[in-house]
Amino acid sequence: MEKMKLALLYAEFKSDIDVIEKELVQALNSSSHMLNDASVHLVQAGGKRIRPVFVLLCAKFGQYDIERLKHVAVPLELVHMASLVHDDVIDDSNMRRGQHTVKAQWNNRVAMYTGDFIFARALQSLAHIEQPIIHQVLAHTMVELCNGEVIQIEDKFQLNQNIKTYFRRIKRKTALLIESSCYMGALAAGVSQKDAMHLKRFGYFVGMSYQIIDDILDFTATDKELGKPAGSDLLNGNITLPVIYMQNDPRIQAYVEQIQTGQLTEQERQHMLTLVRNSEAIAKASAISERYLQKALHEIDQLPKHPMRKKLRDIARFIGKRDF
Repeated sequence: MEKMKLALLYAEFKSDIDVIEKELVQALNSSSHMLNDASVHLVQAGGKRIRPVFVLLCAKFGQYDIERLKHVAVPLELVHMASLVHDDVIDDSNMRRGQHTVKAQWNNRVAMYTGDFIFARALQSLAHIEQPIIHQVLAHTMVELCNGEVIQIEDKFQLNQNIKTYFRRIKRKTALLIESSCYMGALAAGVSQKDAMHLKRFGYFVGMSYQIIDDILDFTATDKELGKPAGSDLLNGNITLPVIYMQNDPRIQAYVEQIQTGQLTEQERQHMLTLVRNSEAIAKASAISERYLQKALHEIDQLPKHPMRKKLRDIARFIGKRDF
């Protein structure tokens, strides 16, 4: 049902999303059969293509040209894909979106070089855009993305985190890339600086809401819905908002200790999920996500009247209410 809703939201851009999909495959073409197979494996695994769609949506407020915009949308999706490949190595994850990860299907070395290759292809694609500020925005985003990932490694299994630390981490890890998708799309289409800043802030707030919902779903969705074991974040030592709200609960502390020592059984994983699902932490985290969502909607209200305002609202609400 949720995937059907997303398809309806994307319907207006179907032909342009098809252009982006073809461009993604072309960008990942390599003379190395192994690199080629590993990279295309990612495209075939699918994804919501949230970042390219935000590029297209925000560009509608200016001079819309898919042949130009594809060289903004594709690099952003490639950066996202490359970060996932590296994430799976760091977290030792074997499944993503219901399919084997690159590191599982090949090995860690192939996965790391595949991620590096995809990052490089992102830069090659963006080279078609002759606006220095767009290159500066993407470079800054990639630097901060790496900072966020390293900070997440440093914070693994640290239960005594505060909410500000968590917010800074997800800003770098997720929100900045969505913010940049909105901002770069607007800049490439010649949107006024005032409106481009509203779209940029919209992207940031939506990105924060999006990641918080992701962290909630990691506990509330099923293994099948997630395409990986529920609770994977905590199993990998990543302390997310629901767990921060439960950090003083001795039962959570005990589960974290068991995970660290590799002693958590499947039955205990299920008990842990039930504990979090039945706690107040889910409602508290959802309330924070909703606050960010409302801030995003407020930014839309500052934009000039345009048919895309409704589309931005619809996709923002979908992100804030999704259950997969």
